Amino acid sequence: MEKLLDLIYDGQLTDWTQRCRDAYDELFGSAGGRYPERARKSVTLRAPEFRTGSGGVPFAALIDPSNPDSGAYGGMSFVIFPMEDRPALLSMVIGTQGLSPDEEVLGRPGHGRKVAAICNWLNKQYGRGKMVAWAKQDPARIDLDMPGNIKKLFADYHPVFTRYGRVIYGFYAPDPDKDSDRRGTEECLKAFLDLMFSERGHQPLKGAEKDARRIQAAYYSHMFPDCSAEEVASLLEQRKYVVLQGPPGTGKTRMALELLKDKYQDNGMTIQFHPNTTYENFVGGLAPLHTEGDLGLQFAPRPGFLMEAASKAAAQKDRPFLLLIDEINRADLAKVLGEAIFLLEPSESGRVLELPYDFGSPLHSQLTLPPNLHILGTMNSSDRSIAIVDIAVRRRFAFLKLWPQTAVVEAHGCKLMQRAFQELLNIFVEYASEESLDLLPGHSYFLEKDEAQALTSLRVNLVPLLEEYLKQGYVASFADSIQAYLQWLESMSS
Repeated sequence: MEKLLDLIYDGQLTDWTQRCRDAYDELFGSAGGRYPERARKSVTLRAPEFRTGSGGVPFAALIDPSNPDSGAYGGMSFVIFPMEDRPALLSMVIGTQGLSPDEEVLGRPGHGRKVAAICNWLNKQYGRGKMVAWAKQDPARIDLDMPGNIKKLFADYHPVFTRYGRVIYGFYAPDPDKDSDRRGTEECLKAFLDLMFSERGHQPLKGAEKDARRIQAAYYSHMFPDCSAEEVASLLEQRKYVVLQGPPGTGKTRMALELLKDKYQDNGMTIQFHPNTTYENFVGGLAPLHTEGDLGLQFAPRPGFLMEAASKAAAQKDRPFLLLIDEINRADLAKVLGEAIFLLEPSESGRVLELPYDFGSPLHSQLTLPPNLHILGTMNSSDRSIAIVDIAVRRRFAFLKLWPQTAVVEAHGCKLMQRAFQELLNIFVEYASEESLDLLPGHSYFLEKDEAQALTSLRVNLVPLLEEYLKQGYVASFADSIQAYLQWLESMSS
């Protein structure tokens, strides 16, 4: 890709068409190329000569070959926009003629999701504290112009954005210092081109497969970021009240219990919410008390779990105390907390809630949460029956998402498990909406080491979950793909 990189950085428009042809020719063929010769036929180079002062915007684009030789084109394309005083802009662009012939690709959630992940990765890896890449939320919305703040931030490319701001759906702006930034530009080239040719049905040559997998794994890590126990512990110290959310099988409860054991040295208590959990159970209230009188019982104040945790934490102020609430979204948290939500303000300690009854020592009729009390909840994002929707509740808890991790499956699962996970991951990435993506089964479903037991494990654990998704209509937009996946699993038994 050296000629292409030189083209991006030199800012020269002389012999533009021929130089672009020479640079793109390097991409194909086994003699140093990245893509097979047959991939060359899936694109056409459009790089018209440009005369300074003509008022146009020079470009070089790889477009669908069904487009005419000149004039407006349509569909997905990779475009570089050269600049005389700075490196060229690398872009994913929809032709001004419209989405055709790539309506299916551009309308699929996975394409835009991958472009966004690539841009997030480039910003994190090569931005050095500033934004160098941007992606449109929905590539197919060519009726929407690029946001004004993005145009302002990248004002050096104003002529490009003025003319093509509606059709650019992802770009990378290299730093003018090519010595320090050339690596990032090369990575962007590979990521954008690998994605485009993949959508056209072509994968990199065998010699480039390892590099392509490395790049995909790098930007997938920004699509499904990892979250360590240390990060959760640090956030608990800062915010006090945290919720771990994510699909089933991502290890939310396991991580929470490990935190309680290792970071808090078992100084805490664990409870589980369910639909019948009430304010009286959690905060406190009147409860029946058996007596020896004529009536046999009477009602008396009884502390709830929150009061118990507050009392235990207050009794040992020098040690952090953890209240772990498993399946926190299985109850209506706004109702369960009631007026006690007033106390959940991590930036303000010492708030006092007046209680309607005297609950005895040490709280009596006042409840306050000591600064060493931390609350950690786990929330299954696949459970749509009851969910935390109250904005006031969300504002008081810090939410961290746990995603399935490919590295965990590769480290602990057998070959069949690895393949089954990757196939299902690809389906969700390509076709799931943002809401449905939260349902992607976690890595714990794919950790069987024994090849002989792997298929049985998938049938017993994974298949019922996917069948429930289908039954409830959670994956209606890509039900056919899930059904095909289930048929693939079933076919392996014959």
